[in-house]
Amino acid sequence: MSAVVRASSLADDTDTVVVPARIHGRILFVPVPRRAVLASGIAGLAATAMPAATPAAATELADMGSPREHFAQLRRVMIQTDNLIGPRHVLPALQQHLVSLATRRRAARGSDAIKLLALETRYEELAGWFAQDIGDERTAHGHTAKALDASHITGDTDLTAYILGRKAQLAVDTGHPADALGLAAAARRTARPGSRLEVIAVLHEAHAHAVLGEGGEAHRAYDTALTLLGRAGSDGVWGSWLDAAYVSTARARSLAALGEYEQAAAGFDGALAVLPPAYRRDRGVYLARAARAHAGTGNVTLAARIGGQAVGIAAETGSARIFGQLDRLDQALAPATGEDGVAEFRAALDRIVLHPA
Repeated sequence: MSAVVRASSLADDTDTVVVPARIHGRILFVPVPRRAVLASGIAGLAATAMPAATPAAATELADMGSPREHFAQLRRVMIQTDNLIGPRHVLPALQQHLVSLATRRRAARGSDAIKLLALETRYEELAGWFAQDIGDERTAHGHTAKALDASHITGDTDLTAYILGRKAQLAVDTGHPADALGLAAAARRTARPGSRLEVIAVLHEAHAHAVLGEGGEAHRAYDTALTLLGRAGSDGVWGSWLDAAYVSTARARSLAALGEYEQAAAGFDGALAVLPPAYRRDRGVYLARAARAHAGTGNVTLAARIGGQAVGIAAETGSARIFGQLDRLDQALAPATGEDGVAEFRAALDRIVLHPA
């Protein structure tokens, strides 16, 4: 079902959400009045409003005992929920809890205030990641910048290094790979030598090189990351998910950026084979990237079939990373509409995006 958004409504409705829309043949994330989205039949895309904090809620929170573990547990639950359903439905709750956490932190003093600020910093970073994944770049930059500022106040250099890496990731994903190189270098300088945070910084550097078309530098950086990973110890929460398979999947993304589609497709196919079911949104990301890589090899029938699987997860989660790859896949398959499954894929994709009038 196609959705019609009237241009005149953009000027008279301040309650907006950022949603995928078909504009001049491309899928872009744009702010659209919520009421227009609700009227479109794609109501799931309208679920990103942050409810206003009430004075009563703030007063109740101020009377709490020690809320730090409560907020830490909430954050863990929201990360798990994001893995299952994506950030579009989780971000509003996280932002509301962030308001409550900031209220409690402002009422605290001494070491309690610093501990709460460290947790608030992690909330800001996570909110930035969620906003990035729903295509709201302005909100993503805002939360991530706040997180970086707060990390300097806490004096937690590990946290600062991690957020610098996140800023590098955000920069390359929003079209500024040269900026990402500088941010990744800053993250590596800030990270403790031999730590997993250093590996993370090098991975961001590697992908920035790939997006810039610097294949040799990208591959050398990935080799460096693997070497560093082999020497790195455990850093607790920092990079606990890092292993050789993760680096291989990251390299596959860079291979696709470099146009090395055969190797990229093999990398994504391997990642999908071992990805746990709980990572539903990430499965959609890998499927979309694998489909684009297979299209690059010329196997358009397989690409359309895999892309069709990603369409359903894109609709569920609203993930801009999935939509971005599906847009690239759509462009790649456009000349092959007569091939098996291609028209069906393109029609399915059209049904889950808005079509401004």
